Amino acid sequence: MRIISGNFGGRKLKAVPGRATRPTTDKVKESIFNMIGPYFAGGNCLDLFSGSGALGIEAVSRGMASATLVDRQFAAIKVIHENIELTKAEKQFTVLKMSAQNALQKLAGQHCKFNLILLDPPYAKQQITSDLREMAELGLIENEAVIVCETDSTTVLPEKLTNFKQTRRQTYGLTAVTLYHYQEAAEV
Repeated sequence: MRIISGNFGGRKLKAVPGRATRPTTDKVKESIFNMIGPYFAGGNCLDLFSGSGALGIEAVSRGMASATLVDRQFAAIKVIHENIELTKAEKQFTVLKMSAQNALQKLAGQHCKFNLILLDPPYAKQQITSDLREMAELGLIENEAVIVCETDSTTVLPEKLTNFKQTRRQTYGLTAVTLYHYQEAAEV
């Protein structure tokens, strides 16, 4: 596992030991960033089920100004910090050790808004549609934000949700990547 491109490209990342997390393969990660970027001119990224932090770190490497990396497991948080140290850009990252729901509440209280949201929850516990609705209700999503959802290939997310439009779905073996664009509701 490595940082594929950008300012930190080529650096090897550590994986979380054990089977509690499922790292995104380099092939899928590269495909994701080719679909959504591949590079950015600033913006804020939220990696809500961060694992090793590889996706959020890749986003900053490719030009995002900052990334908030969230995971509830101690082993994952330890690896995230070690991987961030490899970048020598620690100030661009915020790490939160808590559940996704607690993190969303905390971030809403800090009036954070994100341009890129990465959702790669444990497959058995995925509740992506309710997470998206909650983020929208809490005002955490910038207008025109891109949301990347990684699920198992048998999970088919809805094409439309209020304010979210699915723009692409691609499968890679057992993994599916679904992209949404967020459009704020027009004021009446």
